[in-house]
Amino acid sequence: MKLFIPFPLAFLISLTVSFSVISADAEQAKLSLERLSQSLRQLNFNTSFVVVKNNQAEPYHWFHGVVEKQVDENAAINEEPIELEILALLNGPRRDTLRINNTVSYIEPEYTPYSINTEQIIGPIPTVFGRDISVLENNYHFVSVGKNRVLGRTAQLIRIVPKDAHRFGYWLWLDQQSGLLLKLAVITRKGKLLEQIQFTHLEVTDTISDNLKQLQVAELPKIIDISAKQKNADLAWQVNWLPDGFESIKSDRHRINVNKQAVEFMLFNDGLVDVSVYVNPSKDKQRAIEFVNDGATLVLNRVINNVEISVVGKIPLETAKKIVSSVSFNRQPATP
Repeated sequence: MKLFIPFPLAFLISLTVSFSVISADAEQAKLSLERLSQSLRQLNFNTSFVVVKNNQAEPYHWFHGVVEKQVDENAAINEEPIELEILALLNGPRRDTLRINNTVSYIEPEYTPYSINTEQIIGPIPTVFGRDISVLENNYHFVSVGKNRVLGRTAQLIRIVPKDAHRFGYWLWLDQQSGLLLKLAVITRKGKLLEQIQFTHLEVTDTISDNLKQLQVAELPKIIDISAKQKNADLAWQVNWLPDGFESIKSDRHRINVNKQAVEFMLFNDGLVDVSVYVNPSKDKQRAIEFVNDGATLVLNRVINNVEISVVGKIPLETAKKIVSSVSFNRQPATP
């Protein structure tokens, strides 16, 4: 006997099943991203990857590890473990970033080595992947797509899909065994690949690497105080439009080291993406919008009434145009 189900009821059943599947995929994706965050903070790993953009590849070596502090037997409270990290760019002049807990040190050819107080290394891998991933839920959907094979390992593909047209999507291939990242791609809403990070080596170990053992006993460069720069400055201008979810992180006035040009700066973030807005005097009276792409990163400039406004970030062109057009001035930008 064939069971007859009225069309409206059949449609509702189908819709309910579809929503259940979507909900399950989203929950699985979130669990995978939470595991990634945990793995990035707790595992000892030695890995290499290349950032591929504009038909060029930048190779990096990345070490991470956690060790227990040596505590006196009479100590009443055990101290927190030490988290160690090294990110090294392998091409060109030496550029190493070192981290011991909340101290990050920079070794660069242009500057005397220095350290700052911060909890994270800023590099090609978005820092949110090692933090609380739930901050992205207001602006992005999480989708678990299926399994694939990357670097000879079984990988789970997770898509981070923006809820509006003002952002790019991120595809992550996560190692099923360790939870770590094996590949990352930045994708437009139409599916065009803008930039990708491909891991070429991954080793997870029980103990930290020799490089991290050397870092553990190393004397890091002197810490410089950047707290004054991080305070919000009273700027002569404001940004009147940003995509939903972007919040002001900091603002300041400084001079560019290369040409000593005075510039005012504001930084915004939606949890995943940084957007910087720069304002500085210009010799030109007016100049139409100009832009250039560096992989997924867009640099857009416009000159109005002898003032140059620049927007930099991994955002679509139309988003950057709307941001730069929203800037208004209370007075002429001050010279630091």
